[in-house]
Amino acid sequence: MSRLHKMMPTEQNPNRDLRPILIVLHQERSSPGRVGQLLVEKGYCLDIRRPVLGEALPKTLEGHAGAVIFGGPMSVNDPDDFIKKEIDWLEVPLREKRPFLGICLGAQMLVRHLGGKVASNSDGSTEIGWYPLHPTEKGRLLMHWPKMVYHFHREGFELPHGADLLAEGDAYPNQAFRYEGNAWGLQFHAELTRVMMHRWVVHGAHRFILPNAQQGREHLEGRMLFDAPLKAWLTEFLDIVFEGKTAKAASPITLSA
Repeated sequence: MSRLHKMMPTEQNPNRDLRPILIVLHQERSSPGRVGQLLVEKGYCLDIRRPVLGEALPKTLEGHAGAVIFGGPMSVNDPDDFIKKEIDWLEVPLREKRPFLGICLGAQMLVRHLGGKVASNSDGSTEIGWYPLHPTEKGRLLMHWPKMVYHFHREGFELPHGADLLAEGDAYPNQAFRYEGNAWGLQFHAELTRVMMHRWVVHGAHRFILPNAQQGREHLEGRMLFDAPLKAWLTEFLDIVFEGKTAKAASPITLSA
């Protein structure tokens, strides 16, 4: 049997879908971070599963309000069986038109499922640290976006056929997309809490020598400058993904930095 862990909301919103949101993580000690915290605050409970540890994914999302697949140190191009199974499983939210969000590795899995390529830049450049984000016209029509976002990756993805590009970057152009209205992919990380970022900086320090990577102090200094607008954006973005809401007019904090 799968080892499931459910996080329950502290206050139940009477208008909230009572079904849990499926959370897919890729390491034993991984956390849904700020995404999980915000979803719980919004009234959802979380059904957390780790396929890498042998926990099964549901055959249908009829019992869930949606799903999120998070990142991890592995690549979608790795031969591990659980990676292939997760990529194949994405047929479920796409077929059932259920809300789905892929973050970093999760977005790359969605791209692979849709037939796109995931690969490193030919010059070996990375995005590890804080980098500018440029919303497209379709992205700007959807909502306001933060000017700087946090990354920790060495591979990027093609835009899947039929997807709408919502935001671009400099080193890796495809940063955010939507597919058929219900599936979303983000290359960057908005889910990191302060504790998570400190842990990533410590355990990922060996990658700071890679081309275009920032040093640890830049990660932490950038958080002080750019994290507040990123959190404000994420709060609205989750409402768009899981409730189909239209974003509110931007507050000054959303547009700053």
